[in-house]
Amino acid sequence: MPPTNVSTFVLIYDWLILAGSQILFFAFGWVFLVKKLFKDYELNTERHGLLQVVFASTFAMSCTLFELIIFEIAGVMENSSRWLHWKLNLYGLLLNVIVLIPFFQFFLFLSNRHESFTRRNCLPLAAGCWLVYFYFFWKVGHKFPIQNEDKGFFAIEPGLSRVGVIGVTIMAILSGFGAVNSPYTTLFVFMRQVQDTDILAAERKLAQTIDMIMSKKKRIVSAQMKVKGTQEKNRSTGGFMRRMFNTVATNIGLSGENVNTLRQEIDALETFSRQLFMDIDDLYQEKDRLKYAQTWQGKYFNLMGYFFSGYCVYKVFMAIINIVFNRIGKTDPITYSLALMGTHVNMEVDVQFWSQQLSFLFVGIMIMCSIRGMLIQLMKFFKAFSTSVSPGNIVLFLAYIMGMYFLSSVLMLRMSLPLEYRTIISEVLSAIEFNFYQRWFDVIFLVSAIASMVFIYFVHQQATNPATSGSVDCFELPGIGSTGRSTASSFDFDRSSPSPTWGKGSRSFEAYPYNPFT
Repeated sequence: MPPTNVSTFVLIYDWLILAGSQILFFAFGWVFLVKKLFKDYELNTERHGLLQVVFASTFAMSCTLFELIIFEIAGVMENSSRWLHWKLNLYGLLLNVIVLIPFFQFFLFLSNRHESFTRRNCLPLAAGCWLVYFYFFWKVGHKFPIQNEDKGFFAIEPGLSRVGVIGVTIMAILSGFGAVNSPYTTLFVFMRQVQDTDILAAERKLAQTIDMIMSKKKRIVSAQMKVKGTQEKNRSTGGFMRRMFNTVATNIGLSGENVNTLRQEIDALETFSRQLFMDIDDLYQEKDRLKYAQTWQGKYFNLMGYFFSGYCVYKVFMAIINIVFNRIGKTDPITYSLALMGTHVNMEVDVQFWSQQLSFLFVGIMIMCSIRGMLIQLMKFFKAFSTSVSPGNIVLFLAYIMGMYFLSSVLMLRMSLPLEYRTIISEVLSAIEFNFYQRWFDVIFLVSAIASMVFIYFVHQQATNPATSGSVDCFELPGIGSTGRSTASSFDFDRSSPSPTWGKGSRSFEAYPYNPFT
């Protein structure tokens, strides 16, 4: 409801509560960015100060939206104060997601792309790019039935409805993949039965590959030394003949070695050795999981994994039912469960009392899991792409995804609330067509789950099939045989470090171990 006559003291008191919590959320987002995402990079306050403010403010306003939902259930703050802060936070978050972050993203990309661009040159170019982006962003609303009535251009609903389409799509894709991938990674029945002989064979093939690489590099160096020595002896040769001789000698070598072909073979072998290295680390991971499965803790997680897998199957089944019968849920899970208990169990249940208490607990758990899951995914995404893309652009992209994700979560969380607690969301976003987002989520979720099943099936088949598991014998290169002496002592597979590396004096490779229980 809009603000009514409330005492100034109450408004100030409520504002202090929200301001204090937002400061804490802002500080947490700032520390997470500096200590987790940017821990391996030197931060320049002048260059990255605004970047940190944008990321931390987006995180703070996102968390505040969830906090206001909990306050609605717990009855904290006046209704008019909650309504006002809902509006302020939604406007602030939409301003970040629609205007500030995309504009700053274009500006940072242009300034990093061309060093000759000054700040004065980048501003109009970034503004032009943002206008093109905003045009296509606004066009999204013309393709989907996302509003049940027209609102003004500066109202919350037009912006949030368009952000919701993108955000709900991302949520559905991630949820569909998680519903299939989580049982696959948590249940021990899907684990490969790794033997010590498998690991030794893979390490032997890796050592053989490294030996082949070193042998070919020695041949290149030997050919180049012969060419250099011959060039020094024939400096008196005529100009044209000398240039022709140098060209032929450089590419082929005096000993008949084709240097270019050797280099191509070395590049292919180095790529293959990296893949072998990561495959060996995966074998060690699977072996560790097999040992962990025999412990009491491992058996407990395996049992919980079956319950969670049942829930995932239920979600996929309900998505199919909702799509086939065009069904939209009208009752939240808590009220439905309490009503079911009262019907089938001979006991009186105070639905209103327990609905409030369980809603508070249920929504709190969902919010904590959403925030934790999002932060984990942000860290994984940043580690995967920070070496090839500017860290600043990656952080802005993560802030953009985070803002859309949490805004969309508010739309989807509405159906999980009892009717009396979803009123504030319905009033603030009165023109939003909530039913569309429920149907859209079910469709994308089901498509993502089916695609993930197919993808994981082929990955599992490849991992368990010896013919395609990746070995030197089945990896053919021109001019490379499958023989070679084993030099297991030529490398050091260090399992004590988080990312296994080669021994002293040789090249390092990154492995990407995973933990199925995080």
